[in-house]
Amino acid sequence: MAGALAGVRVVEVGQLIAGPFCGHLFADHGAEVIKIEPPGEGDVMRKWGGVYKGIGLYWPILSRNKKSVTLNLRDPLGQDMLRELLMDADVLVENFRPGTLEKWGLGWPELSALNSRLIMIRVSGYGQTGPYRDKTGFGAIGEAMSGFRYLSGEPGRAPVRVGISIGDALAATHGFIGGALALYHRDRPGGSNRGQMVDIAIYEAMWAYMEAILPEYDKLGQIRQPTGPALPGIAPSNVYPSADGQWVVIGANQDNVFRRFAAALGHPDWAADGAPLSTHHGRGQHQVDLDDAIATWTRERNVDQILAIMDAAGVPAGRIYTAAHIAVDPQYASREMVISAPDPGLEGERVRMQGVVPKLSDTPGAVFRGGPLLGEHNQQIWGRMVGADALAGLARNGII
Repeated sequence: MAGALAGVRVVEVGQLIAGPFCGHLFADHGAEVIKIEPPGEGDVMRKWGGVYKGIGLYWPILSRNKKSVTLNLRDPLGQDMLRELLMDADVLVENFRPGTLEKWGLGWPELSALNSRLIMIRVSGYGQTGPYRDKTGFGAIGEAMSGFRYLSGEPGRAPVRVGISIGDALAATHGFIGGALALYHRDRPGGSNRGQMVDIAIYEAMWAYMEAILPEYDKLGQIRQPTGPALPGIAPSNVYPSADGQWVVIGANQDNVFRRFAAALGHPDWAADGAPLSTHHGRGQHQVDLDDAIATWTRERNVDQILAIMDAAGVPAGRIYTAAHIAVDPQYASREMVISAPDPGLEGERVRMQGVVPKLSDTPGAVFRGGPLLGEHNQQIWGRMVGADALAGLARNGII
C-alpha cells in the first residue's frame, strides 16, 4: 500500500544519524529517498555499532527503503550533478556543518533559485544563525545545552547518557515534521507553490521537550535537579525491585488508583479518609517512606506476580524491557512494531527491526527492504542523467 508521501522525491546528503534519520522517516512513509554517499566507504553508519557480517546493524534501519548513489560533492562536477538532481526534487535533507554547502555554491539562495519548489531541511548543532552557528555540534552537545543531560541520572552523580542518540533522533523528527509542514504549505489549495528552508538545531529540538524548567527558574528561583527514577512529590511513581532480580515501574499516584493499589498490597488503611497517604500532597510528603514500604512488598514477589496483581487491580505497571522482552512481546507483534526486512548487504537475509511510526489508517507506510548497497542505484539515477556510457568515466575519475 502506498505511503502518505508517495510521489515525493527526497535527496539526502550528510552522514551519521541526524540527517539520515530524517530521511528514514520520509522513506517509511512512501517518499523516494535518494541517499548520496561519498565514493569508496560511504556513510560511516554502514560500519558503526554492532556489526554482523560486515554490516553495522543500525544501517538496515536507518537507511531502509532508500536508494544509494555515490557522489563526490567536493568536486565541481559532483556539485553540478547534485544541482541537476535537485531540479526536480521536492526535499533536500542535509546535516553538514553550517557553511559547508555555501562553500560549494549549494546554499539556500542558490538552490531556491534553481528550484523554487524545493524544501531544504537543515539539521545542525546550533542552527544556521546565531553566535554559535560555526561551532562544531554533535547530539551529545545539544543534549547538554538543552538542560536534558543535567537532569539525566542520579542526584549527586555525574550526568549520564540515556543510552541512545536521542538528540540526533529528535532533531531529525522535527526536521521531518517541518518538511511535511512545508510540503503542505507549498501544495495545499491556495498554497504558496514555493519551497522553504527548515532550520533545525539539535539543542532546540531537545529544549522543546524540557517542560517547565525555565518558568520554574524564572518565577520560583528553582533549578530542577536530577531525581533518578522517581518523580519528586508525586507518589508512588518509581521503579521497584522484584524477587527475581528484575525491576518494575509502578505509577499509582492518582487518588482513586492509589486506593486500588493500597488494597492490592493489603494496606487499605493507607488510603482511608484522613490517613496521611490518602491525598496527593500527603503522599508527596511521605514519598521516601512510601517507596521503601512498596519496595519491601515487591522484593517478596517475582515480576510476573507483581504485574498480575497490578493488572487485576487496574494499577499502571510494567517491567523494564530489554530487547529480549521486545522480541517476544505480543503487543509489539500484534501492532507490527517488530517486523523483518531483507537486507541487500546481507544477501537478502532478514533483519528484525522497528515497525513504522506513526500509524495511519489509510496510508500506513511500509518497510520493504533494509539499507541499500553502496552506489546500488548509480545506474538508475545517474544513468538517466548522463547516460550509461559516461558512468564508467565518472567512476574512474572518482566522481561517483
